[in-house]
Amino acid sequence: MVDKGFGKVIDWDIPLLEGYAYQFLINTSVEPSTSHFKGVINPTIIEDVEAFEPTDLLVFGWSFSSHLQVLKHFNKKVNIYFRGDSTLLDETKGLKLLLRRMALTWTYRYIDKALYVGTNNKNYFLKHGVKDQNLIFAPHAIDNERFGDDALHAKESLRIRKNLGIPQNHVVFIFTGKFEKKKNPLQLLMAFLKLDTTKNSLLFVGNGNLESELEKQATKHRNIYFLPFQNQSRMPAVYRAGDVLVLPSSGPGETWGLCVNEGMACGLPVIASTKVGCAVDLVQDSKNGFIFEADNVESLVGKLQACSSMNKEELANMGKASKKIIANWSFNHICEAVTSALDD
Repeated sequence: MVDKGFGKVIDWDIPLLEGYAYQFLINTSVEPSTSHFKGVINPTIIEDVEAFEPTDLLVFGWSFSSHLQVLKHFNKKVNIYFRGDSTLLDETKGLKLLLRRMALTWTYRYIDKALYVGTNNKNYFLKHGVKDQNLIFAPHAIDNERFGDDALHAKESLRIRKNLGIPQNHVVFIFTGKFEKKKNPLQLLMAFLKLDTTKNSLLFVGNGNLESELEKQATKHRNIYFLPFQNQSRMPAVYRAGDVLVLPSSGPGETWGLCVNEGMACGLPVIASTKVGCAVDLVQDSKNGFIFEADNVESLVGKLQACSSMNKEELANMGKASKKIIANWSFNHICEAVTSALDD
């Protein structure tokens, strides 16, 4: 699979489809994609779903032709549960917003209940007419158990730092993900350069269209390191090569930021911007990290300096707090929420 954001072919090294029945439908779109409404068109989707004789349906997202078709066709015929992670964080006032609000309010009339992933997502559903009694908390989550095994990944994380040449006593700020505008890695680089780079390091993990610019800027300075895209089985060790995870997103479109879940499960403190959807839920200021004002370099510098001034034990204690917080955002909690909803 070609991932446009990473700019390379991605072949996940952990099983994604094992353990349950599934069926792929034919997509007849002239421009197949998950980035636009007409990118997913499945002519037989209604017949295929009806063949299961469902009593309940869970639909992920509405912004594809086929998904909206399912919502409209099965409305009042079965119980329709909806899951998405949109927020209000990127909204700007104007006619376009008004029209979008009307369209979304109309769309959500076709669902019975919405599974919301966190506070910002809940506010979004409420704003678009979904009643509070029809909202079910099913948290955004990753495999906490796989990421959380410190003993399994400790040696490999030390090896990664050593191979990169990162000084052992440095505070290492780590960014993981696509090097793209909405995640704002260039701002992180600018902010890092305002620190004392003789005792701090910055590690970028990933690829993307800003890669050449990041590397160009980094060559002029010391203690900035890069790792290309790392597959899922390796990521728990990669996170542990850092001391503090930073997600400086400016949006639009950072609806959640699952790397925050992953970093916290690995025991890292987190610095996240106000445009990161999960920040309000997962980052408790000064306890397990800091939230800074998006697009404000000085605000980010202040949070980086706060972490840089801490010793390793203090950072580790913040990381322990991260682990404790993220334990309540798990696959089990999602399963319990869905099961409870179906039992109602």
